[in-house]
Amino acid sequence: MNNFGPLEIIEGPNKSKVPFSRSLFINSSKKVLIDTGADPKSLLSIQQRYGIDLVVNTHYHPDHTRHNYLFSNAEKWINPIEYGSSLTVEGIATINGVYQEWGTEGVEKWKQSVPQEWMESLGEISGTYKYEEEYLFGDVKVHFLHTPGHTEGLACPYFPELGVVFVGDYDMSSFGPWYNGTDGDIDAFIESGKRLLNLDVHTYITGHQKGLFSKAEFKQEMEKYLAIIDKRDELIDKYVRQGLNFEELTNLGIFYPKKTLTNTILKTWERSGIRKHLQRLGYTVQNNDIVLLSAVR
Repeated sequence: MNNFGPLEIIEGPNKSKVPFSRSLFINSSKKVLIDTGADPKSLLSIQQRYGIDLVVNTHYHPDHTRHNYLFSNAEKWINPIEYGSSLTVEGIATINGVYQEWGTEGVEKWKQSVPQEWMESLGEISGTYKYEEEYLFGDVKVHFLHTPGHTEGLACPYFPELGVVFVGDYDMSSFGPWYNGTDGDIDAFIESGKRLLNLDVHTYITGHQKGLFSKAEFKQEMEKYLAIIDKRDELIDKYVRQGLNFEELTNLGIFYPKKTLTNTILKTWERSGIRKHLQRLGYTVQNNDIVLLSAVR
């Protein structure tokens, strides 16, 4: 993987595929690590060689925060929107869909499966950064752009003098856009994607899989990536018109392969994602039935 001046890209296993992600190390007079989802051995190597002064998380998801705990002496920041809600299991359950779909009982059950190291990593976050302001780490300038949609608080670190932006979960993967938490938003995802295309950069670094895109490549891939949203709309609308109810719709595998929907958290996000598309299409769910919003006014 290429480096860009003081920026060093640190890979996660399997091309940084979930449950891992890429991390970005700023090798300046202040040693800064952006996201901690990379291979822990590589992260520890960076720690041993340079020491880490500051860990910056773009958002709270475990594949981007899971190894914060490795850097016990570093200051840790996250975006201001997610700071209040992402430090406890209960807060995360509210913003990622568990409480919405399963209620208090479901939250208590889900707590038992939450990795302790992730909660430790989130619990160590002690501060926030400001969106859209210039930070200077040594001689490296970075702006944390507010790019909601994937989560409400997602930030994309933009390095204007280096012509580079770290776009995280705008990863151009075949899975498609992910906005399935309670705090995700389809329209905001689209708008943030368009904003990223308008930046004065030559290189886009994604958090997962392929990794590097030129501006022309990223634009071409973004068109196909966002088109997946329309395909999901069309598929869901087709099934609704066939008379399927909500439970039947959530068992088909619109987002995740049908065989994986026995996994509680994947089923949670399947349900939450379908709700978002139903709302986008003008439907609502009432007692498991899907009805047009105009019919309930």
